[in-house]
Amino acid sequence: MKTYRLAALALALSSLVHAQDSMPPAPQTTPLPPSATTQAAAPALPAIENSVVKIFATVRRPDLYKPWTKASPQDVTGSGVIIEGKRILTNAHVVNYASQVEVQASQSGDKVSARVIALARGLDLAVLELDDPSFFDKRPPVQRAAVLPDVREQVFAYGYPVGGNSLSTTKGIVSRVEFVNYGAFSSGLRIQIDAPINPGNSGGPVIAGDRMIGLAFSMATNAQNIGYVIPNEEIELFLRDVADGRYDGKPLMHDSIQTLENPALRQFLKLDKSIEGAVVHRPYKTDASWPLKEWDVITHIGEHPIDNQSMVKLGSNLRVRFQYRIQQVAKNGKIPLTVVRNGKTIKVDVPASGPRPLLIPELNGGYPSYFIYGPMAFSRASAEFLGFVSNSAPGMNSYAFNASPLVTRRGDSPDKEREELVVISAPFFPHKLVSGYSNRFGSVIESVNGTPVRSLAHLVALLRDLKDEQIVLRFEQRYGETMILPRKATLDITEEILSDNGIRSQGSEDMMKVWTGK
Repeated sequence: MKTYRLAALALALSSLVHAQDSMPPAPQTTPLPPSATTQAAAPALPAIENSVVKIFATVRRPDLYKPWTKASPQDVTGSGVIIEGKRILTNAHVVNYASQVEVQASQSGDKVSARVIALARGLDLAVLELDDPSFFDKRPPVQRAAVLPDVREQVFAYGYPVGGNSLSTTKGIVSRVEFVNYGAFSSGLRIQIDAPINPGNSGGPVIAGDRMIGLAFSMATNAQNIGYVIPNEEIELFLRDVADGRYDGKPLMHDSIQTLENPALRQFLKLDKSIEGAVVHRPYKTDASWPLKEWDVITHIGEHPIDNQSMVKLGSNLRVRFQYRIQQVAKNGKIPLTVVRNGKTIKVDVPASGPRPLLIPELNGGYPSYFIYGPMAFSRASAEFLGFVSNSAPGMNSYAFNASPLVTRRGDSPDKEREELVVISAPFFPHKLVSGYSNRFGSVIESVNGTPVRSLAHLVALLRDLKDEQIVLRFEQRYGETMILPRKATLDITEEILSDNGIRSQGSEDMMKVWTGK
């Protein structure tokens, strides 16, 4: 089962949403069963309805196929809710890469300009400020509940989903509360509800009683009425974090863990039946100073016992992964743990850190660096580029791709030999110099004239300083080929290729500084 963030789905429907005023009446549709489409008679909470806003964003995302330009502007709509401090809370994916943001209140015909003042892409949260603070004079902040809702508690989802312009309210119940991965290195509590939410609901509040329990942010595909909510606890942590104007992220523990359910595993570790916990499969670091060792059994995080499925209890009928407790017990950059090692119980403090460096990192709101040399365009590999080539890139050989470092080294950390992966980031520009060579789009550069490539900047420096008559490019990919190109001719045609393809600069600003030796 896949989950999709709602504003991302709204992109596919945005042309319909923004054109609906000029379109003829839509044909009648067959309604879904009542359980899936019930429009709730929500409680009489005019303050809440008056404090849920529609967000209009014009976004310019990276063009992963042509890194020297940006994707065409796209109009995205989402929802938001007024919070204390004359601010608006919404999802990060609603306003990520936004060049313009506007806010419109329910029953209002005016849009007010807004700006993003805080963003946490991993947790999918963002805060907006408005250019006109008088907008808040008659629109109070929505109060947030201090505790998690109970499973089966009735909730109402407010927002502006596609299919209409006015505020929508749907009713459902809380189905689950779990601690899950939000992204590669971000985790948090997540509430599942069965109230129908759709593209455009992103960033809208979910209400129980007269208080908000969280923010709608995604839904499951290939399933009926499974929507997901970021609970208030995660929102409070985010707001405290960004109070100084910067998002630092939640404390994390990077050691690899496995469960302690298997009887043979317990016998191997010589554990008494009374011992429950999580087994350290692979410590984050292997040096002697690291507090955790392979085969340690973590029995408690702080004072909270961990069971054999690596879970902790929250109340009488709720269990979540023990890593949830990190955000409560971490103090001064340390996570207190109780472990059993070689039959002895000891207490250790494990360093809490933020996201670890990755060989294939996320763009994190930036645009890709690039460099064009003759008929070839180079860029550094990113998580977004990997997703692009694996899902929709033209001309990729699946067998070669699956053996590529883009796949086999995903999740690795950089080191001195390899700071990042450098890829051919676009198909070759048409030219006789590359005739007879196959499409190398997405291939990882291994070496230039025998020198292993550490990074994109290193590649540019190698090409800049190369004196050999030939360029020898090797690719780190099965079923690949080695390319031999005449160096002077390749350099000479670069300007012609840029001109023919309407490319303003041979490289991004950071790479041009390397190329010119600055």
